[in-house]
Amino acid sequence: MAVNKMRSLALLSRHNAALYNVTSRPSSWWSGVEMGPPDAILGVTEAFKRDTNPKKISLGVGAYRDDNGKPFVLPSVRKAEELLISQKLDKEYLPISGNADFCKKAIGLAIGEDNPVIADGLNVTVQGISGTGALRIGSTFLSKFFPGPKVVWLPAPTWGNHVPIFKHVNMEVQQYRYYDPKTCGFNFSGALEDISKIPEGSLIMLHACAHNPTGVDPKQEQWDELSKVVKSKKLLPFFDMAYQALHLVM
Repeated sequence: MAVNKMRSLALLSRHNAALYNVTSRPSSWWSGVEMGPPDAILGVTEAFKRDTNPKKISLGVGAYRDDNGKPFVLPSVRKAEELLISQKLDKEYLPISGNADFCKKAIGLAIGEDNPVIADGLNVTVQGISGTGALRIGSTFLSKFFPGPKVVWLPAPTWGNHVPIFKHVNMEVQQYRYYDPKTCGFNFSGALEDISKIPEGSLIMLHACAHNPTGVDPKQEQWDELSKVVKSKKLLPFFDMAYQALHLVM
């Protein structure tokens, strides 16, 4: 019995020594990790917190605030939370593509419930983790399976996360003219000219509405013209629709 105890103690000592050696060398493992660039949007939020001006207004992160600058939750959101709780949903794992009912309603909102694409079963809808997660899923899929050039054309300017998301999946990023600082409006002629020069069969990102960060959108007749060019060049449109209907109240 004593021998077995001594052997156990010896094994435990060696195990602890091994753990000590592993945990005592973290710097050699992570010394090559580079510090990422500071986030510009979150940086604005931090600067806002430091500002002592009583009339300050934060235009950094897109979140609701009350008149006192405190977080504000919409009554409709509270009601939705109450409805979810009252349904007493279980905590089972969802299918790999997400909640089927959510996906059905999401695609119906995006392209219309009566769209023949849905009726004919020509779409695949996958639930992501918020906007960035959805973009990552889409960009990864395109990087692996899109048969055209591994280049995505983004509007100038565009949401700050678009560029790193596509670069992280080894896609090249190019831009087409979009915003006109002279008119504070949509540069329709510039966008139309640039898009018409994009190589055939390429990938183009379009903001469906409430363009981020400018809030400037094409008019319906301009969308019609852009659509004709996209079709004639056989471009694959990748729509980012983060602010559905928000442009109607801005």
